[in-house]
Amino acid sequence: MTRIGYAPGVYDLFHIGHLNLLRNARRHCDHLVAGVTSDDLTMRLKGRSPVIPVSERVAIVRSLRCVDAAVVELEEDKLEVWKRIGFHVIFKGDDWRGTPKWEVLERRFAQVGVEVVYFPYTMHTSSTLLRGALELLTAKPPPAIPSAQLAKPLDQEGCHEQDMGQQQSAVHRKEDVLTSQE
Repeated sequence: MTRIGYAPGVYDLFHIGHLNLLRNARRHCDHLVAGVTSDDLTMRLKGRSPVIPVSERVAIVRSLRCVDAAVVELEEDKLEVWKRIGFHVIFKGDDWRGTPKWEVLERRFAQVGVEVVYFPYTMHTSSTLLRGALELLTAKPPPAIPSAQLAKPLDQEGCHEQDMGQQQSAVHRKEDVLTSQE
């Protein structure tokens, strides 16, 4: 019997963590199908659209030697995907292990004989981190404040004190002149 594996994910901003997961998944099955979530499904699940459109994400994932097929995942319910594809094992990063969603999925998959396998999450690289870095790099600079509204630097404030001292000296000299004329 051919053991079919399924590796769902967004695969946005494809990075080494994605590659590690897919390579590991391929070692645990005879035929690996990668499920790439649609832009709409990603928006519903994560609250934001992917940076890379689904057609490009599918093309990237499909081009990998370790992936036998890549499909667009349109539905959130992984059991519905299972009915369509008929996989024997599903693969996820272990950052999902123990979450309420995947605890429920583990029980549901056990009822239909599907094994759930978790692989180590790549801590130093994630699409979320990459997206954050891109947002910082492309952020607009803060609006400029007109110089008339800026406080004078401290080193310039001392100059006013010197000016005041010179003005006071001039006043004292004028007083001295007036006193001597009396």
